[in-house]
Amino acid sequence: MRQQGGDASLLRRLNSAAILRVLRESEVATLSELARAARVSRPTAEVVVEDLLAEGWAEECGEEPGDRRRGRPARRFRFRAAAGHVVGVGVGASGLRAMVTDLNGAVVAARRVPGHPSAPAGDRLDAIAELVGAVVAEAGLTVPDVAAVGVGTTGTVDGSGRVVKSVALAGWTGLDLRGELSRRLPAPVLVDNDMRLAVLAEHWRGQARGRQDVVYLFTGSRLGLGLLIGGRPHRGAHAASGEIGRQPGDHWRAYRHMTDYAISVEPGEMRSQREAAEFAIQRARAGDEQAVRAVRDFARHLGEGLITVVNPLDPEMVVIGGSLARAGDLLIEPIRERFAEVCLYPPVVVASGLGGECIALGAVRLALEHADRQLFTPGP
Repeated sequence: MRQQGGDASLLRRLNSAAILRVLRESEVATLSELARAARVSRPTAEVVVEDLLAEGWAEECGEEPGDRRRGRPARRFRFRAAAGHVVGVGVGASGLRAMVTDLNGAVVAARRVPGHPSAPAGDRLDAIAELVGAVVAEAGLTVPDVAAVGVGTTGTVDGSGRVVKSVALAGWTGLDLRGELSRRLPAPVLVDNDMRLAVLAEHWRGQARGRQDVVYLFTGSRLGLGLLIGGRPHRGAHAASGEIGRQPGDHWRAYRHMTDYAISVEPGEMRSQREAAEFAIQRARAGDEQAVRAVRDFARHLGEGLITVVNPLDPEMVVIGGSLARAGDLLIEPIRERFAEVCLYPPVVVASGLGGECIALGAVRLALEHADRQLFTPGP
């Protein structure tokens, strides 16, 4: 059958997408390596690479040491990550955090602004849009320049980006967050639950790299769960996977150990749960035995709650994240001990190293996945 002009054009776009994908997944590649991996002829690879160089999606690398001793060196190329950028935003009760990265996830700008949980929803939406505009400008870009804006928010979020329920932010329940932000931001917007994005970040850049089944526990002003099953964040039938809710048996009221300690030591000082926990951890590190017991009881209580998830799911790893993860082994060891007592296959237990950036970083990964789908889908 004779090939029509449209067929040839489609074939070229397919070849271009294939070679670009190989470049994206390789640190450096020669024309021969690109042709072999993309299953095209070397002349075809050369034509495509020249186009990618002209369009800014690829760049030519310098010579490796010793190339000249081997005769004429092969040309070497790599994906140009700075050809595109994405934004990741974390929306929480205490504030907003945003970062801009290139297409390899290297952060080029980041900002954080305080928030208030009782602020009207419209004000918070405007603040998110203003923060995105400011952090993008700091990166030397405009919002239309970015490939996507990923947003992680507290609350149950359905597949359309609507907040089904939120107990932490005023006016957030029932909000079409993706729609509202899309009206304010001239770029593709993607929205998901913060805990799903936190475990996505751990799988991408954190302790869970290379793991397939992971339980992530967020500790801070509240407790939250993220589940990674088969290498992907688990949503559940109603997009409510990981929502702890009210549990029988008092499994998740662990903070009382540290709030009781803080009150007993400084009865006149008013502290939030997180502040009481941080106070107890600080005193435990300084050698206060009563504080050590309070932190240990807190951790054991967390372990009891986690057992209800760990035993039926059989994960490889449990990651403790959020602000209290800085407690390290003070928090981790009692949980490990409890798992060793009652789990058939005790999972590895580790503290996250991503800190407060985990949700925004997961939102970046969400935006990058969207950018990759657009990048590697041949256009009409």
